[in-house]
Amino acid sequence: MPTAREALLDAAHSALSRQSWTSVRMVDVAARAGVSRQTLYNEFGSKDGLARALIRRAADGYLAGVDRTLGADRRQGDGPAELARWTVRAAGANALVKALLTGVWGERLPRPVAPAAGLRTGQALPTPGELLMLVRDRAVVALREGPAAQDRARLELTCEIALRLAVSYTLVPADPAAGGAREAQAEDPESCSPMTPTITREIDTSFRVETTSSRKTMP
Repeated sequence: MPTAREALLDAAHSALSRQSWTSVRMVDVAARAGVSRQTLYNEFGSKDGLARALIRRAADGYLAGVDRTLGADRRQGDGPAELARWTVRAAGANALVKALLTGVWGERLPRPVAPAAGLRTGQALPTPGELLMLVRDRAVVALREGPAAQDRARLELTCEIALRLAVSYTLVPADPAAGGAREAQAEDPESCSPMTPTITREIDTSFRVETTSSRKTMP
């Protein structure tokens, strides 16, 4: 049974899928969650507080998926491509994850608002660049523990290339005709998509170019 907090976040997410954040009413969120409006305000303080918690949950869910992807039993050479695949899938399934990764929030979404001084809000939300570096570093740690450990600098570069390609893909997706395949992929993490081998090839090509040039770090 979900807690009142989780039920409220679920209700807010459901409301956001149907209407813009500015149209979402706190009283409706509370009613859908089956709790009083006072309980909603006790949990989050304000609509901005609810928005911060909703965005934070999206970020935490994406990072948990990163950990699951990197923790799966797979060859290390597949790790960066799998990381890119999960990133594209997560951004396609959750508009808040896409906004966190790209910094493009649009008119429908709540925007991260700095909390008022003195409020207990937990860890600050990362910027897109900070989130990318956080995921890259997690990937490097996880993949270096695999059976075929690579040089850390080379692995950092490979993972960063994979993530940057994935974020680019979320901003400019493939032909809409492939949308059905991407939706199926969002439903089933193990399903195939034409996107995966494409990203894999791009990662391999970019990695060869970057590691044979004089420039050793991404801009």
